[in-house]
Amino acid sequence: MEENTFDPDLIRAIFNLVWKKRAAEREKNERTETVEMGVGTSKKNRLTSVNANALKLSCELLRLFVTEAIQRAATIAEAEGSNKIEATHLERILPQLLLDF
Repeated sequence: MEENTFDPDLIRAIFNLVWKKRAAEREKNERTETVEMGVGTSKKNRLTSVNANALKLSCELLRLFVTEAIQRAATIAEAEGSNKIEATHLERILPQLLLDF
């Protein structure tokens, strides 16, 4: 893996934020279902964590994704005679990029 990658602490913080939001949504939905059904749930809320190797791999995958997006958008910009990548260039490459990843 290269040195130029995303900061693992930043990626971990993003993951934790997403996990907390989803847990809150799940808890809200479970409360609604419990009130409707009148029964308790046996699920316990567990903290979600990420393995150090999985975090490194996620950082590398994100780096590759962003690098590929920039390269494809630059190719489109160059074909149009522009020296600058604009949002429209990213919009044009995004569908195929998402399919490729």
